[in-house]
Amino acid sequence: MMMLMVKRKHKITDDDQAGSSPTRGLLEEGIKEISMLEKRVTRMSYADLNDATDNFSENNVIGQGKMGMLYKASLPNGYVLAVKKLHDYQFLEEQFISELKILGSLRHINVLPLLGFCVESNQRFLVYNYMPNGNLYDWLHPMEEGREKAMEWGVRVKVAVGLARGLAWLHQNCHTVKIIHLDISSKCILLDQNFQPKLSNFGEAMLMSSTCASSVNSEFWEMAFVKEDVHGFGVVLLEMITGVDPSNMTGSSNNVLNEWIGHLSSSSDFHGAIDKSLIGQGFDAEIIQLLKVACTCVDPIPDRRPR
Repeated sequence: MMMLMVKRKHKITDDDQAGSSPTRGLLEEGIKEISMLEKRVTRMSYADLNDATDNFSENNVIGQGKMGMLYKASLPNGYVLAVKKLHDYQFLEEQFISELKILGSLRHINVLPLLGFCVESNQRFLVYNYMPNGNLYDWLHPMEEGREKAMEWGVRVKVAVGLARGLAWLHQNCHTVKIIHLDISSKCILLDQNFQPKLSNFGEAMLMSSTCASSVNSEFWEMAFVKEDVHGFGVVLLEMITGVDPSNMTGSSNNVLNEWIGHLSSSSDFHGAIDKSLIGQGFDAEIIQLLKVACTCVDPIPDRRPR
């Protein structure tokens, strides 16, 4: 599994070491695919996006990720969009095409819809619905000191269930392919005005055709990749339950995930691991239930994780 994922993520580097141009073939292929995808995804004007973001002003920056900077775009008719400007098109062309292919044809209440794209010279842009409540990570870890922004338990459950439904649909019921996200985190879970979660950032996603569903390859994909999404889902659950930043959940000498699993199985006193804002609110039974699900999802042995 690790060999395949590393090979996939470093495809351009491998091509470069082989003596070929690291980007030419990919870009030429990308241009052809973009032309075909225009039939499914709206191609938008750079001038319109530039005007809507006030020349991509810093005042309109609403987020930054591995692929690019996210801007709030206000159209003349009052409609608000989110525009992602990719950092470096040469090395993100594959991710750009992946988002167009996958999100351009998906419509599910828990998957962020892609509305359009823009190609301007050496720049690439992706256009989405604007999510007024930002991402889950910022709600769980407010940056401003002294800022009260605790997310209520009922909302956390709503987000957890919505994310589970979205993943189940991607893995099992999505048209003729399985879609494996492979990059699930609280930062890629966006929240609309009703705190309905929308899974985003499909640049690392992989597709499996339904024609392979009955072959031995299906079992391999289930073990190697689907269970990777399950693990990511479990980490998000733990983050919502404990309030701990996922970057602090593992370490070379202190594996917090294993500690929580051991604590849960050996003691009924779980309050030490729970987000303080959730304690004493009358939801202990639900919290324990979700914590058990989370611990099962992050089991170090993938075969023991649930679907």
